[in-house]
Amino acid sequence: MTIWLLPALICYAVASVLFAVDFSTRVQRLTGYAVSALAAGAVCHALDLIARGVQAGNIPVANFTQALSFLAWVTALAGLILIVRLRLAVIGALVAPSVLIALGASEAMAGGSGTLPSALRSIWLPVHVTLAFAGEALFVLAATVSLVYLFQESRLKAHRPMLSGHGTMPSLEKLDRINYRLLGWGFLLLTLAILSGALWAQHTWGRFWSWEPRESWSLITWVLYAALLESRLTVGWRGRRAATLTIVVFAVLVGSFVGVSLLYPGKHGGSFG
Repeated sequence: MTIWLLPALICYAVASVLFAVDFSTRVQRLTGYAVSALAAGAVCHALDLIARGVQAGNIPVANFTQALSFLAWVTALAGLILIVRLRLAVIGALVAPSVLIALGASEAMAGGSGTLPSALRSIWLPVHVTLAFAGEALFVLAATVSLVYLFQESRLKAHRPMLSGHGTMPSLEKLDRINYRLLGWGFLLLTLAILSGALWAQHTWGRFWSWEPRESWSLITWVLYAALLESRLTVGWRGRRAATLTIVVFAVLVGSFVGVSLLYPGKHGGSFG
């Protein structure tokens, strides 16, 4: 544990409460404080990751708990950008608690060495890791936006439109459009992550692909997201169907990330041979 972990957890917790109150009571002046708390949490979290990286001598993603913490930070950062640029404060009520839970879980399960073998300390590490977690963070946000879409649609069908801290909730069309863009960029980053990982594996172990569980599930996830995007482009699946499928595919991503990391991490979580 570093001195920055507790402040990060506190800031994320404060942000979670403020976003929730802002959404449920429509107290508009709380939105700015909620965003500031989330930003402060992301800064403290970044300092925590830097301190851990300095201690280990490498980017802190050497095991599942470190990877979970890093993913939580990238998600918080991406969520902040989405909230501020697109005025989508409503997703903060889901993003902030998710980041808080992920960071808390990573610390509760912390254990094992955080140091990578010298063979894996290369320029490929930050490239591959950043691409992979940035893509996954966008998929987290896509699922979050999809949940908001389904919630808003159900309220509209019941003739009970909801308000957020910034006034009316985003339109269904806007939410669907944001979901599509998040999926597209996330898919691009996932593709680049897989390609960079294959090149790194070839350079380190002399083979592009070893079919270990994480690699296999990454490919399965890639195919599922490719099919989801294809269905939107060719079949025209949008709205409720697209939002539901986004959540289903994201559930597969979460299951593979957690399940494989805990049961058989292989070269991606502590067993580097």
